[in-house]
Amino acid sequence: MPDTPKVIAVFGAGTGLGASVARRFAREGFRVALVARRKDRLDALVEQLTAEGIDAAGFTADLSKPAEVPALIDAIRDRFGRIDVIEYGPISGEQSFSPAAKLDAATLQKDSPLLLLTPVEVVRAVLPEWAERGDGAFLMTTGHTAVAPRPYMSGVGPLMSAARNWLHSLNGELADIGAYAGTLSIAAFIARSEMGEIAAASLPEGVGPLVDPDDLAEHYWDLYTKRDRIEQVHPQPTSPGDKTSHFPTA
Repeated sequence: MPDTPKVIAVFGAGTGLGASVARRFAREGFRVALVARRKDRLDALVEQLTAEGIDAAGFTADLSKPAEVPALIDAIRDRFGRIDVIEYGPISGEQSFSPAAKLDAATLQKDSPLLLLTPVEVVRAVLPEWAERGDGAFLMTTGHTAVAPRPYMSGVGPLMSAARNWLHSLNGELADIGAYAGTLSIAAFIARSEMGEIAAASLPEGVGPLVDPDDLAEHYWDLYTKRDRIEQVHPQPTSPGDKTSHFPTA
Protein backbone atom coordinates (compact mmCIF):
# COMPACT_ATOMS: atom_id res chain seq x y z
CA MET A 1 0.00 0.00 0.00
CA PRO A 2 1.25 3.52 -0.70
CA ASP A 3 2.31 5.66 2.22
CA THR A 4 -0.36 7.87 3.74
CA PRO A 5 0.07 11.45 2.46
CA LYS A 6 1.80 13.75 4.92
CA VAL A 7 -0.01 16.44 6.89
CA ILE A 8 0.94 20.01 7.73
CA ALA A 9 -0.93 21.79 10.53
CA VAL A 10 -0.95 25.57 10.15
CA PHE A 11 -1.50 27.26 13.52
CA GLY A 12 -2.84 30.78 13.19
CA ALA A 13 -4.05 30.24 9.63
CA GLY A 14 -5.10 33.36 7.79
CA THR A 15 -5.28 34.81 4.30
CA GLY A 16 -1.61 35.82 4.24
CA LEU A 17 1.21 33.53 5.32
CA GLY A 18 -1.02 30.68 6.51
CA ALA A 19 -2.78 30.36 3.16
CA SER A 20 0.50 30.55 1.25
CA VAL A 21 2.13 27.88 3.43
CA ALA A 22 -0.91 25.64 2.96
CA ARG A 23 -0.74 25.98 -0.81
CA ARG A 24 3.03 25.50 -0.99
CA PHE A 25 3.03 22.28 1.00
CA ALA A 26 -0.13 21.04 -0.73
CA ARG A 27 1.70 21.28 -4.06
CA GLU A 28 4.05 18.63 -2.66
CA GLY A 29 1.17 16.32 -1.76
CA PHE A 30 0.53 17.42 1.82
CA ARG A 31 -2.91 17.47 3.33
CA VAL A 32 -3.63 20.59 5.37
CA ALA A 33 -5.04 21.19 8.85
CA LEU A 34 -5.86 24.85 9.48
CA VAL A 35 -6.13 26.17 13.04
CA ALA A 36 -7.57 29.59 13.83
CA ARG A 37 -9.81 31.30 16.36
CA ARG A 38 -12.44 32.89 14.11
CA LYS A 39 -14.65 30.16 12.65
CA ASP A 40 -16.18 32.28 9.89
CA ARG A 41 -12.84 33.23 8.38
CA LEU A 42 -11.47 29.74 8.93
CA ASP A 43 -14.42 28.15 7.15
CA ALA A 44 -14.00 30.55 4.22
CA LEU A 45 -10.31 29.67 3.89
CA VAL A 46 -11.02 25.93 4.04
CA GLU A 47 -13.70 26.34 1.37
CA GLN A 48 -11.30 28.26 -0.85
CA LEU A 49 -8.48 25.73 -0.53
CA THR A 50 -10.84 22.79 -1.00
CA ALA A 51 -12.10 24.37 -4.22
CA GLU A 52 -8.47 24.41 -5.39
CA GLY A 53 -8.27 20.65 -4.90
CA ILE A 54 -6.47 20.71 -1.54
CA ASP A 55 -7.47 18.21 1.15
CA ALA A 56 -7.99 20.75 3.95
CA ALA A 57 -9.94 20.89 7.19
CA GLY A 58 -10.39 23.61 9.78
CA PHE A 59 -10.07 23.42 13.56
CA THR A 60 -11.35 26.31 15.64
CA ALA A 61 -9.17 26.94 18.68
CA ASP A 62 -8.03 29.71 21.00
CA LEU A 63 -4.26 29.37 20.92
CA SER A 64 -3.91 31.61 23.96
CA LYS A 65 -5.04 28.58 26.01
CA PRO A 66 -2.12 26.13 26.07
CA ALA A 67 -4.04 23.64 28.22
CA GLU A 68 -6.32 22.95 25.25
CA VAL A 69 -3.47 21.91 22.95
CA PRO A 70 -3.58 18.13 23.59
CA ALA A 71 -7.27 17.95 22.65
CA LEU A 72 -6.61 20.03 19.54
CA ILE A 73 -3.77 17.75 18.43
CA ASP A 74 -6.02 14.72 19.02
CA ALA A 75 -8.74 16.29 16.85
CA ILE A 76 -6.30 16.86 13.99
CA ARG A 77 -5.05 13.27 14.26
CA ASP A 78 -8.64 11.98 14.32
CA ARG A 79 -9.24 13.70 10.97
CA PHE A 80 -5.93 13.08 9.23
CA GLY A 81 -4.30 10.19 11.10
CA ARG A 82 -0.96 11.93 11.54
CA ILE A 83 0.87 15.28 11.82
CA ASP A 84 4.20 15.65 10.02
CA VAL A 85 4.85 19.41 9.99
CA ILE A 86 3.60 22.28 12.11
CA GLU A 87 3.84 25.91 11.10
CA TYR A 88 3.17 28.12 14.12
CA GLY A 89 2.63 31.82 13.51
CA PRO A 90 -0.48 33.28 15.15
CA ILE A 91 -0.71 36.98 15.91
CA SER A 92 -3.62 39.36 16.31
CA GLY A 93 -4.50 42.96 16.91
CA GLU A 94 -4.39 42.22 20.62
CA GLN A 95 -0.59 42.06 20.40
CA SER A 96 1.23 45.28 19.61
CA PHE A 97 4.47 47.16 19.97
CA SER A 98 5.20 49.08 23.14
CA PRO A 99 8.11 51.20 24.34
CA ALA A 100 10.21 49.06 26.65
CA ALA A 101 10.04 51.75 29.34
CA LYS A 102 6.23 51.49 29.35
CA LEU A 103 5.97 47.70 29.12
CA ASP A 104 4.41 46.09 32.18
CA ALA A 105 4.17 42.58 33.58
CA ALA A 106 0.45 42.38 32.85
CA THR A 107 1.05 42.78 29.11
CA LEU A 108 3.74 40.12 29.07
CA GLN A 109 1.55 37.79 31.09
CA LYS A 110 -1.40 38.34 28.73
CA ASP A 111 0.60 37.66 25.56
CA SER A 112 2.93 34.92 26.75
CA PRO A 113 0.49 32.00 26.25
CA LEU A 114 0.02 32.64 22.53
CA LEU A 115 3.61 33.55 21.73
CA LEU A 116 5.58 31.31 24.09
CA LEU A 117 3.63 28.79 26.15
CA THR A 118 1.38 27.29 23.47
CA PRO A 119 4.16 26.51 20.97
CA VAL A 120 5.98 24.64 23.75
CA GLU A 121 2.85 22.58 24.43
CA VAL A 122 2.31 21.92 20.72
CA VAL A 123 5.75 20.37 20.41
CA ARG A 124 5.22 18.33 23.57
CA ALA A 125 1.99 16.96 22.10
CA VAL A 126 3.50 15.83 18.77
CA LEU A 127 6.93 14.74 19.95
CA PRO A 128 6.04 11.10 20.73
CA GLU A 129 4.68 10.63 17.21
CA TRP A 130 7.77 12.20 15.64
CA ALA A 131 10.13 10.16 17.79
CA GLU A 132 8.35 6.97 16.77
CA ARG A 133 8.39 7.89 13.09
CA GLY A 134 11.91 9.35 13.11
CA ASP A 135 10.81 12.51 11.33
CA GLY A 136 8.82 15.71 11.83
CA ALA A 137 9.27 19.46 11.64
CA PHE A 138 8.23 22.46 13.72
CA LEU A 139 8.38 25.76 11.82
CA MET A 140 7.88 28.91 13.87
CA THR A 141 7.21 32.43 12.61
CA THR A 142 8.64 35.38 14.53
CA GLY A 143 9.09 39.07 13.88
CA HIS A 144 12.54 40.53 13.37
CA THR A 145 12.40 42.36 16.70
CA ALA A 146 12.95 38.93 18.27
CA VAL A 147 16.35 38.88 16.55
CA ALA A 148 17.26 42.58 16.61
CA PRO A 149 15.44 44.56 19.34
CA ARG A 150 14.72 48.22 18.61
CA PRO A 151 13.80 51.19 20.78
CA TYR A 152 10.05 51.84 21.11
CA MET A 153 9.27 48.46 19.52
CA SER A 154 9.18 46.17 22.52
CA GLY A 155 6.14 44.23 23.72
CA VAL A 156 5.86 41.20 21.45
CA GLY A 157 9.61 41.09 20.85
CA PRO A 158 10.70 39.84 24.30
CA LEU A 159 8.22 36.95 24.15
CA MET A 160 9.11 36.01 20.58
CA SER A 161 12.77 36.23 21.55
CA ALA A 162 12.19 33.78 24.38
CA ALA A 163 10.40 31.41 21.99
CA ARG A 164 13.27 31.78 19.53
CA ASN A 165 15.77 30.90 22.28
CA TRP A 166 13.76 27.75 23.07
CA LEU A 167 13.54 26.79 19.39
CA HIS A 168 17.29 27.09 18.85
CA SER A 169 17.83 24.64 21.70
CA LEU A 170 15.04 22.42 20.40
CA ASN A 171 16.64 22.20 16.96
CA GLY A 172 19.70 20.39 18.26
CA GLU A 173 17.65 18.03 20.37
CA LEU A 174 15.20 17.08 17.61
CA ALA A 175 18.09 16.15 15.34
CA ASP A 176 18.70 13.17 17.62
CA ILE A 177 15.37 11.66 16.55
CA GLY A 178 15.49 12.74 12.91
CA ALA A 179 13.16 15.72 13.34
CA TYR A 180 13.76 19.44 12.79
CA ALA A 181 12.87 22.86 14.21
CA GLY A 182 13.41 26.11 12.34
CA THR A 183 12.21 29.68 12.45
CA LEU A 184 11.43 32.31 9.85
CA SER A 185 12.05 35.83 11.14
CA ILE A 186 10.05 38.33 9.10
CA ALA A 187 11.39 41.87 8.91
CA ALA A 188 8.28 43.41 7.37
CA PHE A 189 4.51 43.27 7.34
CA ILE A 190 2.86 40.61 5.20
CA ALA A 191 0.69 41.34 2.17
CA ARG A 192 -2.81 39.82 1.94
CA SER A 193 -2.87 39.55 5.73
CA GLU A 194 -5.68 41.35 7.50
CA MET A 195 -3.62 42.23 10.55
CA GLY A 196 -0.55 43.07 8.50
CA GLU A 197 -2.46 45.59 6.43
CA ILE A 198 -4.03 47.16 9.52
CA ALA A 199 -0.74 47.35 11.41
CA ALA A 200 1.12 48.85 8.48
CA ALA A 201 -1.54 51.51 8.03
CA SER A 202 -1.50 52.38 11.73
CA LEU A 203 2.16 53.38 11.88
CA PRO A 204 2.38 57.14 11.33
CA GLU A 205 5.92 57.02 9.93
CA GLY A 206 4.96 54.44 7.34
CA VAL A 207 6.66 51.22 6.32
CA GLY A 208 8.35 49.78 3.30
CA PRO A 209 6.68 47.44 0.83
CA LEU A 210 4.74 44.52 2.26
CA VAL A 211 6.39 41.16 1.70
CA ASP A 212 4.75 38.52 -0.47
CA PRO A 213 3.58 35.57 1.66
CA ASP A 214 4.31 33.22 -1.24
CA ASP A 215 7.99 34.12 -0.89
CA LEU A 216 7.83 33.36 2.83
CA ALA A 217 6.16 30.01 2.18
CA GLU A 218 8.97 29.16 -0.22
CA HIS A 219 11.48 29.86 2.56
CA TYR A 220 9.57 27.48 4.80
CA TRP A 221 9.65 24.74 2.19
CA ASP A 222 13.39 25.31 1.80
CA LEU A 223 13.95 25.15 5.57
CA TYR A 224 11.88 21.99 5.81
CA THR A 225 13.55 20.13 2.98
CA LYS A 226 17.18 21.21 3.45
CA ARG A 227 17.33 21.46 7.26
CA ASP A 228 20.72 23.12 6.91
CA ARG A 229 20.03 26.13 9.15
CA ILE A 230 17.89 27.03 12.13
CA GLU A 231 16.80 30.49 11.08
CA GLN A 232 15.96 32.49 7.97
CA VAL A 233 15.42 36.26 7.96
CA HIS A 234 13.33 37.81 5.20
CA PRO A 235 13.89 40.33 3.86
CA GLN A 236 17.38 41.09 5.07
CA PRO A 237 17.28 44.62 6.60
CA THR A 238 19.22 47.01 4.42
CA SER A 239 20.48 49.26 7.23
CA PRO A 240 20.23 49.82 11.00
CA GLY A 241 17.57 52.44 10.28
CA ASP A 242 15.42 50.16 8.15
CA LYS A 243 11.77 50.67 9.12
CA THR A 244 10.60 47.17 8.19
CA SER A 245 11.65 45.24 11.31
CA HIS A 246 8.22 44.37 12.57
CA PHE A 247 6.23 41.26 13.32
CA PRO A 248 4.32 38.73 11.23
CA THR A 249 0.62 38.18 10.79
CA ALA A 250 -0.64 34.95 9.32
